[in-house]
Amino acid sequence: MSNRDDLMAAAKQCLREKGFTRTTARDLAAASGVSLAAIGYHFGSKEALLSQAMIEATADWVHELEAALARDLDPQAPLVKRFEIIWTRILEVATTHRQLWAANFEISPYIDTMPEVREVMAEAQEKAREGLAELFQPGGRLADPEGDRAVGAFHYALMTGVIAQWLIDPDRAPTAKDLTWALRLIAADVEAA
Repeated sequence: MSNRDDLMAAAKQCLREKGFTRTTARDLAAASGVSLAAIGYHFGSKEALLSQAMIEATADWVHELEAALARDLDPQAPLVKRFEIIWTRILEVATTHRQLWAANFEISPYIDTMPEVREVMAEAQEKAREGLAELFQPGGRLADPEGDRAVGAFHYALMTGVIAQWLIDPDRAPTAKDLTWALRLIAADVEAA
C-alpha cells in the first residue's frame, strides 16, 4: 500500500477506536506508520483526512447494510413482516459499527466548517431516503415521487433517531419488535380516525 492508502486505513481505524474529535495527527501517523508531514502532503490536513475516511467508512457501512437487507427479503411479504425484518437487520449492522455512528453524530456540530463532508453526507442521506422508500414500499415505489421522498424521509428519521437512542442507552433503545408493535398501534389509531 502507498502512504496515502496507509493513512486512509489508519484514519478509518482511528475513527472506529477514538472517534472524529479525539483522533490526533500523531494518532494517525502512528497508526499508519508514516510521518506527520505525509498527512498534509496527501490530504492537506488531519480534518480533511478524517472527513474522507468518514465518507469512505460510511459508504462501506451502506454496502454492508444493502447486502444484509437484500438477503432473503421477500418484496411481496406483508408490510409489517418486512418492516420488522428490515429493522432487525438495520440494528444488527448498526451494532457492528457503533463507533462509526457515534463519529457521525460527533461531527454534526462541526458540519458547517466541513463543506465537503456536508455535501457528501447530504447526498448519502438523499440516497438513503430513496433506498428506504423503495425497501419499505410494497412492490417497490409509489406512483408519486414526492410520496416516495416523504416515506424515505420518515424511515431515515426513524433510523437516525433509533440509532441515537441506541448509542445513548442500548439496553432501553427500541428493538425491531418494539418498532413493529408501535407501527401496529399507530396504524390502528389511523384506521380508527
